[in-house]
Amino acid sequence: MKSYTITVNGNVYDVTVEENGSGSAPAAAAPRRAAAPAAAPVAKPAAAAPASGAAGSVKIEAGAAGKVFKIEAAAGTAVKKGDPIIILEIMKMETPVVATQDGTVASINVAVGDQVEAGALLATLN
Repeated sequence: MKSYTITVNGNVYDVTVEENGSGSAPAAAAPRRAAAPAAAPVAKPAAAAPASGAAGSVKIEAGAAGKVFKIEAAAGTAVKKGDPIIILEIMKMETPVVATQDGTVASINVAVGDQVEAGALLATLN
């Protein structure tokens, strides 16, 4: 289950969403006081596929929520800063997630088709 705070027309709601695949509507709690600004949802990694090898020290994270469209580099691949590692589909656009520095891909923590949240760990480098 995921919890979010949503503001609609100045009313702040705490919403809990349960993923069950049956298309059920989310349940909403009673409105909170509107004086407090709504906090952004806390980014949590989606359920990740088993890592390909040991985790590296450099984390490659999703910049926005989306769907894993393609994996460009496998574990063990040498990459340069700026090389694409994973392609995410964000708002119907293919967006590359690139290496932040030179290194070797230590693990790929997602699979094609996975939905990921902003900040989700996608891969690691050594």
